[in-house]
Amino acid sequence: MPVIVQTALLLACSNIFMTFAWYAHLKDFSAKPWYVAAIVSWGIALFEYLIQVPANRIGYTQLSLSQLKILQEVVTLSVFVPFAMFYMKQSVRLDYLWAALCLLGAVYFVFRS
Repeated sequence: MPVIVQTALLLACSNIFMTFAWYAHLKDFSAKPWYVAAIVSWGIALFEYLIQVPANRIGYTQLSLSQLKILQEVVTLSVFVPFAMFYMKQSVRLDYLWAALCLLGAVYFVFRS
């Protein structure tokens, strides 16, 4: 499997954990004290790091640091939009499209060489 595919898949998995760690407590723990949400989020984030660190190490064998960062941002938006829509029940906004187009431009400039 190509390095960029391995990296993207691992980053997608880590981003699922990251997104839940960062935002799910807003829905699921809104009645709990913030420190309860923080402890639960830290526990979830541990799994994110256990996947994200190997993903970046694998990616860095063939991608530059800038390429890794832009790939991460694209993956983050790709995970966040469905999470916002389906889990958090947020409406789809045209701003998501504009953000995606900006990231597409960033991908072009970072990967064009």
